[in-house]
Amino acid sequence: MPELLVRNLADSIAFWCDLCGFTIRYDRPDDGFAYITRGSAHVMLEQAGTGRNWITAPLDTPYGRGVNFQVAVSDVDSILSALRAAGDSLFMQPESKWYRVDDEEVGVRQFLVTDPDGYLIRFQSPLGRRPLTGEPPVR
Repeated sequence: MPELLVRNLADSIAFWCDLCGFTIRYDRPDDGFAYITRGSAHVMLEQAGTGRNWITAPLDTPYGRGVNFQVAVSDVDSILSALRAAGDSLFMQPESKWYRVDDEEVGVRQFLVTDPDGYLIRFQSPLGRRPLTGEPPVR
């Protein structure tokens, strides 16, 4: 499970929990730490400069460059509604997308949003499976 360094733990909890439906499983406020969950997705948030940070190089914002986290949820629309009501802009608008997996395709409805520190989160809900359309690519 990822442990994300954040600039402001309260802002991150407001985003992840209030808008995206995660709950705090436990926290250590004196260490600037919270362990949050939503279904099978587990994330640790740690405020930079508080507690014990393992930083391998200087931190420049946004922190989340070059990584995205996929979070499977039963329905993306409740998260979309909360984000839009809060005025958050999406990195990628909702789409339905089918991905090849062996000899079939798996469908998802998905969108991407960044958290307050620039971490890219792809929320997706399942659309089901279907036979592969067309010829599979040569391996």
